[in-house]
Amino acid sequence: MANRTGSWRTEKPLFLNQKCTDCKLCIILCPDGVVFSVNKVYQANLDYCKGCGICAEECPVKDIVMVREVK
Repeated sequence: MANRTGSWRTEKPLFLNQKCTDCKLCIILCPDGVVFSVNKVYQANLDYCKGCGICAEECPVKDIVMVREVK
């Protein structure tokens, strides 16, 4: 937890996990390597996610949306 970066984020990814085709593009393209899957359910480690939105932008089935961060 020493290098947490998610505290200044304004938006965070919301993984809907409804239309996912398990292509893993979100994992591959995440510049911080915070996206992971457990039993084909995708999520991001929000302690380290910077909210760049690359995962949502590149998802071919638009199963990830960016939502405003509420603190």
